[in-house]
Amino acid sequence: MAEDPQDKAKLVEEIVEVIAKEGMIDRTKVTPDATIESLGLKSVDIVMILTALEEKFNVYIPMDGALQDAKNVEGLIDAIAEYVLKERENQ
Repeated sequence: MAEDPQDKAKLVEEIVEVIAKEGMIDRTKVTPDATIESLGLKSVDIVMILTALEEKFNVYIPMDGALQDAKNVEGLIDAIAEYVLKERENQ
């Protein structure tokens, strides 16, 4: 099933909103090229963000692979979106 770019854009926006809310970060600072460090996100913040996303999208997001390797917001969003889209296809 080919993913709709509009669906992915909406998904990315929802992920960014959760990152901003759970990480207690100004929404305007959550840009694709912002690094995890530049946003001041610690491991516990990432866990809180992932937990909130798992609840929001009703998916399991393992803390490994692409997610662990993510160095910036774009990498983090891409990894999370991949898990969410994969789960949606399997439902």
